Amino acid sequence: MTEIASPHISHPRITVLGVQPGDPPFRIVEIDGAVIGEARSFTDVLMAAAAYGIPVHDADDPAVVRWVGGDKLTWHLR
Repeated sequence: MTEIASPHISHPRITVLGVQPGDPPFRIVEIDGAVIGEARSFTDVLMAAAAYGIPVHDADDPAVVRWVGGDKLTWHLR
């Protein structure tokens, strides 16, 4: 298979894992494969990205942010 024929798989720099129980609930944030902390809101994710110099113009773009177990609006256990 040639490079052109192979599918492109994006690896976004930011990964936000599923909601974890807590008071309040939180999500683990990874940047470049390393856990950098917890986020309790979408704003926390944007602030973490900014701290690492990563511009987020479209948080719904899977090439920018990978949301696991929900999307940018999921912050409570189901």
